[in-house]
Amino acid sequence: MSINKPLNKYVCFFFLLSLVTSCKVFEPPKPPQLPATAKMPLAFGNSPDSTSLGDVSWKIFFNDKHLVGLIDTALRNNLDQLAAIQRIEMARANYNIASGAMLPSLDARFRARSGNIYNNLLSGTIYGDRNTVTQTQNYFLGLQSTWEIDLWGRLKNRKKAAYARFIASEKGQHLLTTTLVAEVARLYYELLGLDNELEAIVNNIELQETALEIIKIQKIGGRATELAVQQFHAQLLRTQSLGFEKRQRIVEVENQLNLLLGRYPQPIARGESILRQHLPVIVDAGVPSDLLLRRPDIQQAELELIAAKADLEAARAAFLPSFTITPYAGAHTRNLPSIFNTPESLVLGLLGGITAPIFQNRVIRSEFNRNVALNKEAFYSYQKSILTGYQEVVTNLQRVENYKKAYALREEEAEVLINAVSTSNDLFMAGYASYLEVITAQGSVLDAELSKANTRKEIFLAIVDLYRALGGGWE
Repeated sequence: MSINKPLNKYVCFFFLLSLVTSCKVFEPPKPPQLPATAKMPLAFGNSPDSTSLGDVSWKIFFNDKHLVGLIDTALRNNLDQLAAIQRIEMARANYNIASGAMLPSLDARFRARSGNIYNNLLSGTIYGDRNTVTQTQNYFLGLQSTWEIDLWGRLKNRKKAAYARFIASEKGQHLLTTTLVAEVARLYYELLGLDNELEAIVNNIELQETALEIIKIQKIGGRATELAVQQFHAQLLRTQSLGFEKRQRIVEVENQLNLLLGRYPQPIARGESILRQHLPVIVDAGVPSDLLLRRPDIQQAELELIAAKADLEAARAAFLPSFTITPYAGAHTRNLPSIFNTPESLVLGLLGGITAPIFQNRVIRSEFNRNVALNKEAFYSYQKSILTGYQEVVTNLQRVENYKKAYALREEEAEVLINAVSTSNDLFMAGYASYLEVITAQGSVLDAELSKANTRKEIFLAIVDLYRALGGGWE
């Protein structure tokens, strides 16, 4: 009885079925459109100067040698920075893996096979039990190569995605560098601001101690009451407690800074007072909008979008059949001792194969849908990074200007209140002002000094944030 024809029909049927099911390729989705509100303006500011604040090296931008030394230490020892370098190495390894998948493999093989062959399946007839089964053995020793022909670009797109993510990991490290430089500078200027606030508190403590001694003498002379002494004493105690709170805050900021530097808590060397620190002159230059393209987070989001698109194309190609060729060369024999009898045992051949999914269509479709969602997510992340960059630059430009104006008024306020303290003391000594007016004047001048120091600090913090927003800090 012949069964070769039905068998061939089944083989042809499954082959055609695989081609039909695998060729149902989904069309790539159209990317969402960027809203008009997210388009970049022609320029920030009025100056056509193309000089970018972000292009200036942090060694030049920050003119305090102590701060430059701290940033240099952080870039060498920060643990997050060291971990980011290892993420780059992992992305490089993934790219090498994807590149290697496009090359043919070469393996050394030794294969021994033993099995039963049914004669009725080979000849199409049944002779009886004694001729039904034949025992066969064969051995192969040699080299075998396997190469998948990338007709649909699946492997190429995987390589493209891996390369984009490798470059994106470098941009991620640049982003970490930018953030680290800005954070070290922020904490340093916060320290300088706290130092100035503590100095103002100490000066006011001396002033209030003098006032307390005067009011005690006046009480002895009958010109002041015990209530006045208690009020002056309470004000002094409050100011002294405020000084210890500032000292504690200084310790906390120093420890935060030491953590960024990758070292144990220790004192932080500082430069001159924040009131005498020079602002970078380049802040006044125009800032064209295309300078946002220097931002590492925008570059990273763009590369992640490219990688997501490549993954989507690779997922589409998974619906199509794959073609592989397998050349081999070596020794083949039915008897193991004679495998080295050359040239009789030498063989050279080439095999070809087509692999097409049949029952995994649902899995492949789900993987395709997942990549569609990832592609849209990457697009929205890219859009958000552009909007965030625009918002940060505009906000910090206005922040610098407004705090400069506020600081000028704070300086004038502090000078007026210092004169008011001197005037209230003179009037009190002459009997034309009460002790409450003196206490009020002293409290007001302390608040004014603290506000002035805080506003000066905010100017520097705004400049640091603007430098970071424009992608400054990485080289």
